[in-house]
Amino acid sequence: MKFSFASRVSKMPPFSVRPDRRAQRRESWISLAEELPAEELFPLAQLGEAAGAVFSAGPLALQYGDVAGSLALRQWLHSRWQKDQKLVVDPADILLTSGSQQTIDLLVRIYVNHGDVVLIESPAPPGCLQVLHLQGAHVVHVECDRDGMRPQELERLIAQHQPKLLFVSPNFGNPTGRAWTLERRKAVLELCRKHELLIAEDDAYGDLHFGSEQVRSFRRRYPSLFQLDRELGGNHVLYIGSFSKTIVPALRIGWAAGDPQLIEVLSAAKQTADWQSSTMNQAILLRLLQSPRFDWDSHITMLNREYDIRLKLMLELLKRPNWRGTEVEVPVGGMFLWAHLPEQLDGEQLLERALAKGVSFLPGRRCYADGQGSSYIRLNFTHPGREELLLGMNLISEAIAEMRG
Repeated sequence: MKFSFASRVSKMPPFSVRPDRRAQRRESWISLAEELPAEELFPLAQLGEAAGAVFSAGPLALQYGDVAGSLALRQWLHSRWQKDQKLVVDPADILLTSGSQQTIDLLVRIYVNHGDVVLIESPAPPGCLQVLHLQGAHVVHVECDRDGMRPQELERLIAQHQPKLLFVSPNFGNPTGRAWTLERRKAVLELCRKHELLIAEDDAYGDLHFGSEQVRSFRRRYPSLFQLDRELGGNHVLYIGSFSKTIVPALRIGWAAGDPQLIEVLSAAKQTADWQSSTMNQAILLRLLQSPRFDWDSHITMLNREYDIRLKLMLELLKRPNWRGTEVEVPVGGMFLWAHLPEQLDGEQLLERALAKGVSFLPGRRCYADGQGSSYIRLNFTHPGREELLLGMNLISEAIAEMRG
């Protein structure tokens, strides 16, 4: 049968960075490409105990549930945000979703018409770009620097395009790992409030902060746009996040928090997508979070300590001769290193050579809607173990040397 796909499918950007099937059968395959946390840091024992407790309690966790998700889990989020960020959110204004990617998909479905202009950071998360392209949005990048989105450029593009939506990740966003300054956060929010522009703020990486400062201290010094807006009595921000980067991805639990009307329409859209996120997975996660054998703060501290070590190892490996001339922004959190290749080498061509050696990364062009980024690559440092990281970086450096040769 010859399939006749919808015309919008042709606008989806490529995303696969996997080798062919023959290469996949290698005994060792190293991926520095994907948005993966480290499996060896998953709280397996505590999750097993939580799952056992859920099943022992009876069959209710295996039944359909409320589309908004577990009230107790939403109350846990409310308490955690209040403790960490001094952010107060009514649990009724929180919708549990199947990860932050679903939240973005639902928002774009209910809010963006075909041809609407959507502004997004430059560079941008590839998964978000895929959703926007599939919906037929006209994606326009807003120039950013190390301090975050540039307000003058944002104001110019708002005046030029009258956009429908702005996507941002002020805390350690994908792919750069940047953290916006407080000044930039306030300036961007002020512009969006002035022009009645809805902001979708993805905070999926917000707890992955490196350095000596505690996450709670960082969050209070650099509040989310959502918090800043609520303090002013606004409803201009939808707050998006996930447990995938901090607990385990397979539970597929994320959230959206915002204005009650927006949450209501998102909930209706979610019912058409999957009715509700897994009640079983929500129950297991809640048991874990409430368990005396699991401490959220200690777990986050452990993750950040280990991820910081892996980042520093990757930075040291970039000092080796074959990487000479590579420029990087050293992130202060998140899961990625954004690197500018030496001598304007092409990231897609480098990927082809790297795949043949058994290692992958994400070419920078996949983080742009307009073909930019050909000489950039995104490297994930959280998933590979230290030995894998060493080998993977060496294999990519060999591919770089071959291209130079």
